[in-house]
Amino acid sequence: MTSASERAPGTSGADAALVDAGLLSPVRAGTPVEAVVGDTAWLQAMLDAEAALTRAQARLGTVPVRAAEAVTAAARAERLDLRALALAARETANPVVPLVQALAREVARTDPGAAEYVHRGSTSQDVLDTAAMLVAHRALAVIRADLAATEEAVARLAGRYRDTPVAGRTLALHAVPTTFGLKAAGWLRLVRDADARLARVREHGLPVSLGGAAGTLAGYVEYARLDGPDPGVDAGVFADRLTEAYARETGLVAPVLPWHTLRTPIADLASALAFTAGALGKIAVDVQGMARTEVAEVREPGGPGHGRSSAMPHKRNPVLSTLVRCAALQVPALAAALTQSLVSEDERSAGAWHAEWLLSRECLRLVGGAAHTCAALMRGLEADPRRMRENLDLTGGLVTSERIAAVLAPHVGKAAAKRLLDEAATTAVRTGRDLAGVLADMKEVSEHLSAARLAELCDPARYTGAAPQLVDRALRP
Repeated sequence: MTSASERAPGTSGADAALVDAGLLSPVRAGTPVEAVVGDTAWLQAMLDAEAALTRAQARLGTVPVRAAEAVTAAARAERLDLRALALAARETANPVVPLVQALAREVARTDPGAAEYVHRGSTSQDVLDTAAMLVAHRALAVIRADLAATEEAVARLAGRYRDTPVAGRTLALHAVPTTFGLKAAGWLRLVRDADARLARVREHGLPVSLGGAAGTLAGYVEYARLDGPDPGVDAGVFADRLTEAYARETGLVAPVLPWHTLRTPIADLASALAFTAGALGKIAVDVQGMARTEVAEVREPGGPGHGRSSAMPHKRNPVLSTLVRCAALQVPALAAALTQSLVSEDERSAGAWHAEWLLSRECLRLVGGAAHTCAALMRGLEADPRRMRENLDLTGGLVTSERIAAVLAPHVGKAAAKRLLDEAATTAVRTGRDLAGVLADMKEVSEHLSAARLAELCDPARYTGAAPQLVDRALRP
C-alpha cells in the first residue's frame, strides 16, 4: 500500500480508503523516507529496472537504441494504474508480470516496434530484485542524511557537557558518577557505527539482479545470439558484459553470481537496518529514563501540542523518544524474518522471496522514520546540569564508595577497606547521613583520612575518571 506522502495513480473512491497513510505508524508518517519506499516508489523502481535493462542491452547492440529510448520514455509510474497492477498481481503472485504488459502497451503508443523489446530475455525476479535494491539505495541516502544530522547534534551535546557530572546508573540504580558528555559520546559512537554499516551496504552490497529464468542468463544470451552483432558470442563474456552494463545503468553493484536464491544482499541490508534501529533505540530509552518526572535531567524539545496527553493537561510526554523506541522494537523482528530468506529452495523460492517485499519496505521506512525523529530529538534536547547534580547528591556521597575503598586499601588492606565501606554505606542509608560524615566517625578510617580529605573524596564531581578525555576521543573525526 502507498504511503501518506503519495497518492497512487488510479486510486479513487472506495480504493482511496486502502491507502496506507501511516495512521498506525506515526514514527514514519510525514517523514522523507515515505516518498522513496511507498508503492509508487516501488512501481517507479521496477520501471527504472526495466528501462535500464533495455539501455544495457542497447549498449551491447542486442536491442535497438531507439527501442531503449522509447522504453525509458514510457517508464513513468504516473502513466500506469497502480491499483490495477496490484490486483492483477494476485493472478501471478508478483507485480512484474502485469507491469510488463502495461509497460509494453505504453511503449506501443509511441513506438509499436519497440514494445517487443520490453523485458527481453528477462524474468520477474530480475526486475523486482533490482527494483528492491534501487529502493534500498534511495532510502539509505535519505536515512544517512538524517543520521548525519543526528550525529552533528549529538556531537554538540557531547562537547558542551563534556565535564558535566551525572549519575551513572547500573541495573537501574546509581553506580558511580560519569558525565553527560560521555553519555552523549556513547550515542555518537552508535550513530557513527550505524552509518558506517549502512554506507558499506549502500556502496558495496546492493547488486543488480540478472539471472534469467533459473540463474543461467540463458534467455539474455539467446537473444544476443539472435539479435546481436555476433551470433557466436561467448555466453560467459556476454553475461559479464551485460551485468556490468546493467550495473552502470542503475548505479548498483555487479554481482559475481545471480542471486535469486543466494539472498546475501537482503540479509546484509536487514542486519544493517536492525543495528541502526537498535542504536537509535538506545538513545531513545536513555532519554526516556532521564526525562522521568522524578529524574528530570533532560527534556524533549517543546512546542504547541507536543507531547500533549488526551486526559492530563499537565503532561508533556516524551513522544519523540517514544516513536524512536517503537521503531527500534519492531525492526529487529522484521529483520530476523528477512534473514530467513537465506533458506531459499532450488533456483527460485515459492514464498520466501515473496515474503521479503513488505518486510524490507517496512524496515526501511521504520528506520527512516526513526532516524528523522531522532535528529529532531537530539537537535532540541534540553539538558539540566543543576538537576543532574541534585540527583548525584541524593545518596549523600555513596556513589563515591568505590573511590574511598581504593584510597583506604593501602592503609588497612583491601578486604578491610571493603568491610568498612560496607558498614559505612549501611549506616548512611539507615540514618540518612552523608557518607563522609559516617566515615569520619569511624576510628579505623579517621586515623588515616581527615574529615576534609573524606569530604573531598566524597564529592561526585571529583570522581568522573577519564570521562572528559573519553569524550575528546569520541569527538575526533
